[in-house]
Amino acid sequence: MTFLPRDVQLYAMAAGTTVLRCRSWNRLRFEIEYALERGTTANSYLIQGDRTALIDPPGESFNEVFLAALERHIDLYQLNYIILGHINPNRVETLKILLKRLPEVTVVCSNPAALALRDLLPDASPRLRVIRSGEDSLDLGQGHHLTFELIPTPRYPGGLSTFDPYSRVLYTDKFFGAHRCDESVFDLSWTDLLEDRRYYFDCLFAASTRQVQGALGRLAALSFQIIAPGHGPVVRYSPHELFQSYRDWSEAQTAQDLSVALIYASAYGNTATIAQALARGITKSGVAVEAINAEQASPDDIKEAVENSAGFLMGSPTLGGHAPTPMQTALGIVLSTASKAQPAGVFGSFGWSGEAIDLLESKLKDGGYSLAFEPIRVKFKPTDVTLKYCEEVGTDFAQGLKKAKRAKQPRTPASAVEQAVGRIVGALCIVTARQGEVSSAMLASWVSQASFTPPGFTVAVAKDRAIESLLYPGSSFVLNILAEGRHLGPMKHFLKPFAPGEDRFADLEIDVAENGAPILAEAIAYLECTVAQRMECGDHWLVYATVEAGRVLDGNAKTAIHHRRTGTHY
Repeated sequence: MTFLPRDVQLYAMAAGTTVLRCRSWNRLRFEIEYALERGTTANSYLIQGDRTALIDPPGESFNEVFLAALERHIDLYQLNYIILGHINPNRVETLKILLKRLPEVTVVCSNPAALALRDLLPDASPRLRVIRSGEDSLDLGQGHHLTFELIPTPRYPGGLSTFDPYSRVLYTDKFFGAHRCDESVFDLSWTDLLEDRRYYFDCLFAASTRQVQGALGRLAALSFQIIAPGHGPVVRYSPHELFQSYRDWSEAQTAQDLSVALIYASAYGNTATIAQALARGITKSGVAVEAINAEQASPDDIKEAVENSAGFLMGSPTLGGHAPTPMQTALGIVLSTASKAQPAGVFGSFGWSGEAIDLLESKLKDGGYSLAFEPIRVKFKPTDVTLKYCEEVGTDFAQGLKKAKRAKQPRTPASAVEQAVGRIVGALCIVTARQGEVSSAMLASWVSQASFTPPGFTVAVAKDRAIESLLYPGSSFVLNILAEGRHLGPMKHFLKPFAPGEDRFADLEIDVAENGAPILAEAIAYLECTVAQRMECGDHWLVYATVEAGRVLDGNAKTAIHHRRTGTHY
């Protein structure tokens, strides 16, 4: 991968208001919401009246370019307020520089963010202005009378939105963003951005729909015309469509009939990153997640989430050889609340030891609970491979819950419609893909040619397939077409259950295509493809791909065809 230099794009977006878009054209960090690898922007905003406020300075990655651009635009000593939509150790490094250079500046944030800042940056305490309710406001003069709404989530308990009624701009930090870097300051095309926004929501907010719906209810009362998020383009042309989409996506999660309680604490964000990857794997499988930040949640919240769940996961960092006190408290609540029939899981990050993970594992096992997977132990920060592994663990966990539910339900004979749908046949193929160190594959039978020019076809991919996250527009893969009479070996190999992170190609004879994806030696033909579009179709994604190259390996063989009795199964 070629790493491009980072830069800052400035634009006067509203009256007295400038956006500073710190741009990274490459993947910013190893967190699952960046996995589409389309770059990102870290957006900061300047509001200038009689006094000046800076909203959401970027993290440490952009320190140098951001501060240089800011000083070119204004005299730093004009800065009176720094407003924080959330706080984390990465953003603290930038804040530290600004506070050192501006001894009179006031930091405006929520109470949870203020508590975190007192630990991360004790010198900031005397300069904090804490927003405790929607009634607080800040008058910058010249019409810019800012109001605030608290928008906490388990991942970002200090979430704070800012509204400027004069310019009618709503600053939402993590809400309504997208990790995508380009030249467009504004959302020029709703459809072009929809996939990025949906993926961003699914990664960051699908496990926090209760809090998201509460935040949407508070923000709906504001007469905004522009949404200014922390990442991606400023939402000028489709703010109400995006707002409604968040409602629709949240309601789709709350409508699921199975849920998982995901309880964790995170000292430096690493355990939260693991939790987020697990949640992504669970929610993509059609099971809801109730994320619980043990450091912020009440005992009643934890108890209710566990009682309403079909299973639970617990994650903790190790601090000084121990689990943080909130996690020990949460563990006690779980042990006294959860049914022994509920499957469980343990995960966590650590620096030099992992005693907290050992504690969770031993206490749950001693309490008679069954762990659905080996505890996930991540030293320091998770890698791209680790995140993919965690996503697959989450998917397996969700599939286990769904399988257990189906086992309790009586079987009904296939209807006439289901039998008729089953008569639709398709070629048996193996889809293979590789991105960096991550590879995957699946057996596919719902494959059909879709276009002559360019040559293209569609393939249906179940949402809970591990390979699904490697098949977004712009991604490459290979379609390996199997031979009639020689398809049973590859079919059985790729139908067997793979453990999370297991090499799908072990013991197979393969070659490597120009796009990096594996070619199976047993294929009678292969196509090198690029995903052009995706369409959501119930429990599947319909992927339309164009063919870049291909070859027939055995011209005498016939394509294997898959016949079914009913349309309810592959």
